Amino acid sequence: MYDNSIAYTKRTASVSRPFLAFLALFALWWLLLLVFYRFPGIDLAVARSVFTASPCASSAPLGKICGTFALARNPLLEIVRGLTLALPYIAIAVLLTNLIASWRRYGIRRRTSKTDRSIAALLSLAIGCGLIVNTLLKGYAGRPRPRSTDLFGGSLDFVQAGSFAGRCLGNCSFVSGEASSGGWLLCLVLLLPPRLRLPLGIPLAAAAIIMPFMRVLTGAHYLSDAILGWLLSLVVFAAAMTVVDFMRPETLVRS
Repeated sequence: MYDNSIAYTKRTASVSRPFLAFLALFALWWLLLLVFYRFPGIDLAVARSVFTASPCASSAPLGKICGTFALARNPLLEIVRGLTLALPYIAIAVLLTNLIASWRRYGIRRRTSKTDRSIAALLSLAIGCGLIVNTLLKGYAGRPRPRSTDLFGGSLDFVQAGSFAGRCLGNCSFVSGEASSGGWLLCLVLLLPPRLRLPLGIPLAAAAIIMPFMRVLTGAHYLSDAILGWLLSLVVFAAAMTVVDFMRPETLVRS
């Protein structure tokens, strides 16, 4: 699954490319968060564009907004979502297989470029998608999903991206876990060997882009949740690659 033509050589530059990528992506993430926080109308406009209002029942409270996100029940999107949800698990299996194969060949104490990249990818998934997104942000941000807010047929108040004032108690909207998985899958395209970048890289990149926007179309997340969740995985991946690059020896086994 990895580009075996890459060999680590002695470091001559004081700043690595992964570190520069991390700094740029980290700054971009905070800039976009500020934009969505200051201009919440962006999220609302996109959510309204995929929301279908309908008359409320006579027993509904005065002023209640009724309707649905019609694409949430689209059979085709449900099939596509099921397929994309399986991709991270397949990628994990491939990464672990490559890691074990390399350890069996060179020994568990001997570092290679392949083991370093596999470990960095797995760590970025665990820290980014697992710890930061699904444990911390989704557990404590408190932002209700679009379909849970009173603007789109729910009962909770809308809060903008970055606000922790919402009343969602768990598995909240900020940020999207599936979007973060999509961002992580996109990072793996960079690790594919040249011969697989067309047959595997293009469909993998397409799935990585489709995943966040499906969550927006179905009313499960706001646009900011999808974009920031997706981008967060790129930030963490670049950070993991930076650490690996910093800790590597001057020479490393090529595999």
